[in-house]
Amino acid sequence: MPHKPSVLFLCVHNAGRSQMAAALLTQLSAGAVDVRSAGSEPADQINKAALAVMAEVGIDLGAAKPKLLTTDAVEASDVVITMGCGDVCPYFPGKRYEDWEVDDPAGKSVEAVRPIRDEIRRRVEALLAELIPKKLTPVAPNTGVSGRC
Repeated sequence: MPHKPSVLFLCVHNAGRSQMAAALLTQLSAGAVDVRSAGSEPADQINKAALAVMAEVGIDLGAAKPKLLTTDAVEASDVVITMGCGDVCPYFPGKRYEDWEVDDPAGKSVEAVRPIRDEIRRRVEALLAELIPKKLTPVAPNTGVSGRC
């Protein structure tokens, strides 16, 4: 059985960017990727504008809670995506690390958070294409008449 990839999204408060990214990857991967999110200094609740813009695309973050970054979460992940959390993430050799420079939705209106959500979605789609490449569909052999007129 092939290895199921795992991704950890990190930001400071785990209340906006990392929550949106985790929810989008969870939805788009349909269970093919283990997804986690955490923060170096978790907030008390999810950003209200992030809740609203995710609801617009059919994703309910109402039950989501910001979580504290743990060494175990990093250790259990193949890919660690940081989103503005600086150098607080523990480093483990053999992990793939990426830093996504994405605006922080904190204090922004729903209108200002929509483009942030859309940018995160583009990045998540590209990541997913790398983690789970589409299998090529075999082309049926040509069964037509050969080159005679």
